[in-house]
Amino acid sequence: MASTPRRPINPKDAAEALFKPAKKVAAPAVERPAVPNTKELVSLKIDSDVVAFFQADGPGWQDRINDTLRAAMNRLA
Repeated sequence: MASTPRRPINPKDAAEALFKPAKKVAAPAVERPAVPNTKELVSLKIDSDVVAFFQADGPGWQDRINDTLRAAMNRLA
């Protein structure tokens, strides 16, 4: 009956094996269907005078910019 030794033959190799990072299996990406009429957060640089023009009418200036961009998009399509 062969028994394993209480101490590893090479303690350095045994210690390094304990500290090796475990390889994790990446979970498969879940593709979700696009929800219609959702808004996406983006970072966009706009000239300050354009922002001031839309902000002059008060709250809702982001929606007004969105409406203006949509109108331009529809004209080009």
